Amino acid sequence: MSDRDRNTVASPVSLTAEDGPGQPPVTPALQDLYRGFEKALLVPLWTEIGDLMPEHPRSRALPHRWEWRTLLDLAARSGELVPVGRGGERRAIALANPSLGGRPYATPTLWAAIQYLMPGEDAPEHRHTQNAFRFVVEGEGVWTVVERDPVPMRRGDFLPQAGLHWHAHHNAADQPMAWIDGLDIPFQYDVEAQFFDFGRDALSAEERTTPERSRAERLWGHPGLVPVSRLGRPAPGAGSPLLRYRWEDTDAALTDQLDLERAGHPGTVEPGHALVRYTDPATAADVLPTIRAQFHRIRPGAETAPRRETGSSVYQVFDGSGRVTVGDASWSVRRGDLFVVPSWAPLSVRSEASPSDSDSGALDLFQFSDAPVLTRLNLFRTHVEENA
Repeated sequence: MSDRDRNTVASPVSLTAEDGPGQPPVTPALQDLYRGFEKALLVPLWTEIGDLMPEHPRSRALPHRWEWRTLLDLAARSGELVPVGRGGERRAIALANPSLGGRPYATPTLWAAIQYLMPGEDAPEHRHTQNAFRFVVEGEGVWTVVERDPVPMRRGDFLPQAGLHWHAHHNAADQPMAWIDGLDIPFQYDVEAQFFDFGRDALSAEERTTPERSRAERLWGHPGLVPVSRLGRPAPGAGSPLLRYRWEDTDAALTDQLDLERAGHPGTVEPGHALVRYTDPATAADVLPTIRAQFHRIRPGAETAPRRETGSSVYQVFDGSGRVTVGDASWSVRRGDLFVVPSWAPLSVRSEASPSDSDSGALDLFQFSDAPVLTRLNLFRTHVEENA
C-alpha cells in the first residue's frame, strides 16, 4: 500500500467534543482540531483518561461459576467424538468468561480447561512457551511425561510445568480421567511472545511405565532438602524442578495449620482459614514465572473476610461445599466447581462443609492467579476488609 493509499483509508479514531469537567469548551475550532487528530491517528489523553487511568481496576472479566458436573458430562461426550491426537492437539475444553467476547479465556490473563483422556490413550508430545500446570480433582491412572520423565497424576496432586518442556500424557487405566489445565495463554497471546513445537507422535516403552515417583520427585520431593548436584543447573525454562506436589503433603500442611489454631498457636491467615502456597524448592519463589498456585482450607462455619487483589484468579472446589461471593455475584459451590475472581473484585467464602461431603470435613479450594507477573512489575496490591 502506498503512502497516498494509506492517507485515504478511513481513520479508526473517532473523537467527540463534549462539555464536561476538565474538558475544553466546545467550539467549531475544537471540532476542527479533533478532525485533524482523527486524520493523523492521534488521541488526546483528556478525552480518554477516565477509561485509561481509572481510580481502581475495572476488569473486563465478570465473576462466573462453572459446575463440575456439567463440565465432566460434556468432556465425557467429547471423549467419544473427538480424537486426542494431532488434529486437535489435546482434548481440552476451555472456560470462556461471559464478558470476553467468546474467547477461550477464564480471565484476561488466565486459561483454564478440563482435559479428558480415554482408557489406553496417549496425548502426543509437544512443547510451548506457555507456562502450565495440571490439577487433579478426582481419579487416577494417567501419567504425564515431562522431558521423558513419567509423573503420576492422582487426586489432589498439583503438577506444574514451566514453558518449553516437552510433555505428553498416557492413560494406563481402564477408566477415563479428567483434570484441569491452567496456562498463561491469554497473557502470552496479548504480549505476542508465544511459540509452539510439535514433538514425537509416540512414547517409548520406558516412558510408558508407571512409576510411583518420578525422577524429579526423587530428587526434589524432600521437604527442606535440596540436591546440591542440581543447584545452579536449572532445567530449560524458569520454574519449579519438582513436577508433582503430592496431595498427602498438601493435606498434612493444611491440617496442621488448623490444629495449631485450635491449640491457640499462630498458623492460619485468619480464623478458620488455612492457606499454603506451592513454591519452587530451590528458590522458594512461585512455582511458575507467571502463575501462582495456592490451596485454601476453611473450617465449617468460618467465613473469610472480603479480600481484593489486583490481577485475576481461578478457583476450583476440591472438597466440601460453601457459599462464595465475588462482587455482586454469589453462588453455592461443591466439589469440582470452578469460579473466577476478576481483578479487584472482593471475594469472601463461607464454609458449609461437613464429613458427608468432604474428606477433610472442611471446604478445600485450589486457586491459581497471575500474581507473579504483577509482583515483578510492582503492580500487585491487596486489601482485606473488616468482617461485619
